[in-house]
Amino acid sequence: MFERQDCSWCKAWHREVGPGYDKSEEGRQAPLRRVDLDRDWPADLPRLGIRYTPTFVLMTCGHEIGRLVGYPGADFFYPKVEALLEQSQGNGKTSGNCG
Repeated sequence: MFERQDCSWCKAWHREVGPGYDKSEEGRQAPLRRVDLDRDWPADLPRLGIRYTPTFVLMTCGHEIGRLVGYPGADFFYPKVEALLEQSQGNGKTSGNCG
């Protein structure tokens, strides 16, 4: 999750979805890593051209395989993430085999 401290949509996500995300099936399949765009860029992440917050990027083996830009609200977030996970698994992109 790419975010900024002053992002009202990021705050809404943390309030509405954040407390239970890691306990959800989607959270187990795609654990959340938070990156603040107003801080130094993490050395282990490639530059991804993130402009809007929040942006959720699904990655495996250091490569982006899909993204959700914005927060559509709690009722729409999980179906969108689920569709992204299903699409990436259907393409064989989340095998977890990085070797």
